[in-house]
Order: sequence, then structure tokens, then C-alpha cells
Amino acid sequence: MDVPQLIISNENLKDAIAKHLSSLVIDQEKLTRLRAVFEDEVEKGIESGLSNSSIQMENTYITELLDGSETGDYLALDLGGTNFRVILVRLLAGRIQKEIIDYYSVAESLRLGPGADLFLFLAECIQHFCNKNSVSAETEISLGFTFSFPMVQHALDVGVLVNWTKSFNCPGVIGEDAVKLLNDSLAKLGLKHIKVVAILNDTTGTLVAGVHDYPDCGIGLILGTGTNGAYLENISRIKRWESGSREGVSSVIVDPEWGAFGDNGTIDFIKTDWDRELDGESLLPASFTYEKYFAGRYLGELTRLVLKSVFTPELLGDCPPGILQKESIETKDVSDISQDILNDGREKTGELLTKLGSSNKDAVSVLQYIVELLVERASILVGVPMASFLDRMDRPSTTIAVTGSLYKYHPSLKSKLECKIGRMTDKPFKFGLSDDGSGKGAGLVAAIAKRIVQRN
Repeated sequence: MDVPQLIISNENLKDAIAKHLSSLVIDQEKLTRLRAVFEDEVEKGIESGLSNSSIQMENTYITELLDGSETGDYLALDLGGTNFRVILVRLLAGRIQKEIIDYYSVAESLRLGPGADLFLFLAECIQHFCNKNSVSAETEISLGFTFSFPMVQHALDVGVLVNWTKSFNCPGVIGEDAVKLLNDSLAKLGLKHIKVVAILNDTTGTLVAGVHDYPDCGIGLILGTGTNGAYLENISRIKRWESGSREGVSSVIVDPEWGAFGDNGTIDFIKTDWDRELDGESLLPASFTYEKYFAGRYLGELTRLVLKSVFTPELLGDCPPGILQKESIETKDVSDISQDILNDGREKTGELLTKLGSSNKDAVSVLQYIVELLVERASILVGVPMASFLDRMDRPSTTIAVTGSLYKYHPSLKSKLECKIGRMTDKPFKFGLSDDGSGKGAGLVAAIAKRIVQRN
């Protein structure tokens, strides 16, 4: 880890603050151990899933990518947060000719209420979309369902929810097949011509959409509100296979669900008191703890908790009231502070501290130091799985298709990631932005699924 420098005039105070924050540093010893644990959890996950690993390593059953034959209209439903989308993708010879997208919101009562109500609402929104956009009810249309929550896949069109994450916690869905719930809800509304043929998460969709734009794409990466990656695994390594023949198959997309890496305590050696505090106050404590180290939903609040801890009589003095207020620092603020650091400036950092009620002369430098420590740590924690997957694939070149607000809007994270991954592996790679992979990717997967079903 490239440890930043804290620049304040009082040497004793500087040393005391650096020592206070030292647990945020992932040194080479911790990095080596972290990488080893990750690879061990990957192997255990491939073997037995969540029963013996914190990394699910779920087989998606997507064994083919675009081959240029895909033609026609396909629907996609992209559900992963408060807002979701219904999409119509029109393909000609494997290329997207047209996309129609409508946006819908999920009220809190639906996100926390009975699962049956949520899936009926999703079906109603699909019905509204089809009526509005004159989607024919005379012919069957395939739908790809991006369901960005951890699930066990028993087939391309069977996905059993393992755990709700983010702001969802609907009773009656964990342990159930999300495809069946949606197909049943569509049937209730008389929409039997719409058939959910594939379920995937947003990272898998990003990988498939990435192939549309970058022929050598082999990894999909989400760095936004949450985080996860998907990659192409050699079929010879896959231990769990329940649906269809493997004959002639060379690779399959695997969804690690790495947001849960370490939920079993295997990487507690990098966990700080601030991480524990943040996790304890989250909607689902002890669940998906890896993404709580750095994902967009948490990075601002984590920064606040660390900053709050520095305001003690021994360090910066009494804590200003604004810093005591939960979520008073947002992830957007972290990006602004990082931009100040890049510019050797203090303006945005100073404005935020003033808003929070701090006039301490050293607070700007300390806050910038905290942010740089957290972003450095984030780049390592994302770099570890990326380097591991690149080594496993061992290809002459790989594009990592990436999307998400944290990646797109943080000013230095991309360059830090490239640096860290480059130190961890000698396999050639580059990043390629793949916006809306979770949406158009689901439509592309629906087309691939239809081709596979028709052939078999």
C-alpha cells in the first residue's frame, strides 16, 4: 500500500494521528495473506458454495457469449436498488440496433413488505412498459432478469435468493426461485407470452455487455453503491453442475458474490474498529462485509466514523456536532476531497469541514489523509480479486468491463486500481467502461438463452 503523508506542523500530533489510523494500512504482509485467503475461499466456493466458503462462486450456466446470430426483440428487467428499469433491446446480427428504457421506483413499503407484493408490482411495471411501447402480445418474447442479489443458480432460468442486501428485506423470498415468482406474477396479469428465460446479476450483465463492445472482455466489475465481479472460468474447474450437458463447453461465467468475502471471519485481520462500527449500524449486520470496506453506499459514512474518532482531547479536541451526525459525509464528498488532493488544494475539504462545524486548523490535512488511506485501501481490496481472476484465466489480453458511480466519478480510483492490479499480476489487462451492462446485458443474455434453448 502506498501510504500517504500527513502534513501538519506539530510532529507529536502527526505521529499520534498516524498511529491512531495505522490499522487502515494494508502492508505487504497483510496483502499476501489477503490474496492467499481469497484464493482459498474461491476454491472452496467452487467446490461447495456458501456451505464452506464466504465466496459463493455461483455458476451462472451462461456458457456462450454473443456469436453474431442474435436477431429480434428481447425484454430485460433490471432490479438491484431503489430504482429499476424495464428495457426493450432490438438486435440485428448480434448488434444492438435500438434500446427503449423506462424507469420505475420501488417504494420502501414494497422493499420491506411481503415478497409477493414486490413481484406483482414488477409484473405490473412490465405490463405498463409493454402497453406504453406497443410490445406485441401475439408472439412470445424472452426476458432476461437482472436480479442483483445473492442467489444460488440451479439453471440459467432458476435463481434461488440467498440473502437480501442493500435496502431490500422482503419476507417470503429467501429460499425461493425469483424466476418462478416473476413468471407466476406475469401469468396472474395474463402476460403468458412474456417468459423469463434467464436470471443474472448486474456484474454478469456487465461482462456480457462488455463483450458486445470489447471482443476480449473476460471480466465484469461493478464499483458503485455495491460491488461484485464476474469472470469466465475454465469449465474443467467447475465442480457443481445441475442443468444440461457440459459436452463441448469450454468456459462458463462465474458470479463470485465477493461482497460477502470474509463474512466467515477469514479476513478479520484487516478489519478495523470503524469497519465493525459501520457494519453494526448497517441494515444487515455481519452480511456482505467486504463491500462495506469501500463500496459507494458506505465510503462516505466510513470516512465520517474515522474522522469522528480523531476528534478526541488527545488529538484534535472536541468533535463538532456535524461530524456526530450519521451520514453527514457522503461518498460524493470523498470524491471531492480526492480531487482536492490531486490538485494540491484544500477548498472542497475546507468547505465540508466548515459545514460540519469544524474550524480546527489541522482538520483539512487530517481529513485528506483519512480519505487517501481509505481510497488506497479500496484499490487494494478491489485489486485482489481482479488479479486473481486474471491469473486464473491466463489470457493474452483481457478487457475488464466496468461500471458504477464510484468508478466513474472518483477522480483517482481508476489509476490506483491499474497500479495495484499491475503489481499483483503480470497478465495484460485494460479497463473498458460498460455503462448499463445490467440493463442491456440482461437483454443480450435473453437472446443467448433463447438460442441455447432452441438448439437443445
